[in-house]
Amino acid sequence: MDNLDNSYRISCKEFGLTLAKLRESKGVSARQMSLDIGQNKNYINAIETGNNFPNMSNFFSICEYLHITPQRFFQAKDSPTFLYDDFLQLLRGLTAEQYHHLYLIACDLRQK
Repeated sequence: MDNLDNSYRISCKEFGLTLAKLRESKGVSARQMSLDIGQNKNYINAIETGNNFPNMSNFFSICEYLHITPQRFFQAKDSPTFLYDDFLQLLRGLTAEQYHHLYLIACDLRQK
């Protein structure tokens, strides 16, 4: 049973680290996110530190709040799909001029 308990603690910690990274990328505090999803002010912090684990309903609320799918939550942080999705999010906030500059940079990179 100790091995099972230890692996559960490790998976809680990994889950919490992933949540922290996603939350920070949205620029919101753990306290604010907790309150925004209708939980007590320490809820997200307890998950991020590996002391708590959300139930399925709360997990879906977390994903909805972060504007991601549950599948994306579990993707490796360095996977091309994960980076691609983040890049597309950044593109949505660019002006037409910035988008054109980025296009020219991409064209230049393809030639190398």
